[in-house]
Amino acid sequence: MSDLRAFRVRDGSATEMQGSAVALERQLQTLIEANMETMLGIRFLASEYPTGRHRGRIDSLGLDENGTPVIIEYKRTRDKELLPQALSYLAWLEDNHHEFERLVADRLGSDAAEAVDWSNPRVVCVAGDFTPHSTVALEVIGRRIDLVAYRAFEDVLTLRLVASVAGTAASSQRRASVTPDSVSAGTTVKSVQQFLDESPTELRALFADLDTVLLAHADVRRESQLHYFSYRRIKSVATVRVQPRNRALVINLRVAPGQVELEDGFTRDVSGVGCLGLRGGIEVRIKSQADLDRAGALIQRSISAG
Repeated sequence: MSDLRAFRVRDGSATEMQGSAVALERQLQTLIEANMETMLGIRFLASEYPTGRHRGRIDSLGLDENGTPVIIEYKRTRDKELLPQALSYLAWLEDNHHEFERLVADRLGSDAAEAVDWSNPRVVCVAGDFTPHSTVALEVIGRRIDLVAYRAFEDVLTLRLVASVAGTAASSQRRASVTPDSVSAGTTVKSVQQFLDESPTELRALFADLDTVLLAHADVRRESQLHYFSYRRIKSVATVRVQPRNRALVINLRVAPGQVELEDGFTRDVSGVGCLGLRGGIEVRIKSQADLDRAGALIQRSISAG
């Protein structure tokens, strides 16, 4: 953890604050569970959830901003046995879709349960530090995993994304509602990559330009979900859907609707409606390079908020 330093500045003089691990692992877990949406962009569902034959208890279960199931595991200091334990619980999650959806319905309502995206479940490991072996292992595991290092400075807690892999979004039979560009429920749903591949040349070029803008920040990563591309730091900063039939890219951004002047046909408030991708905030519809230029400031604001 020596690469992160914090200083208290008073009257122009800086004094280094001494960072440390929390006293108890449970203390870290309780703090993050109580503030999970603010810290990680994940809605908290349950703590110490029993896994039956998998012989353990999941530290925390949650649902992220994109409707993806998330397992969160904690270690007070270095990440000994954290990854194998988390992967074991991921096996439980994939065997128990209905149980997880019942939990979501109980905590967040039936609409949230219907919209759970099973294409690429996620694991978040939070620890004081991670070994080089763990970061290298992510490259061969092939699952969607984030390694997040924390450090405590008196009344300040820092979180730093050490490593992340996107995993592979799987095509699936979905019973959830679909977009106008999707086929009817009960049939195989096309992936966002398929929609992009089938798009006109001009739309694919526009997506490439948008992708460049979003990835211009070194710590923003792109992940392919079933219905959209997700761009995120620790929290999601944007999701992008491709609509070849409308020759449009639809971006959901982490921007409060009340902070911008909405324009018909270009931006809209989606904070109170169900949608695929990043929930809440605003939706921006881009059909041209001019639209992308107009959206630039909104995109930067969303990245800063993530």
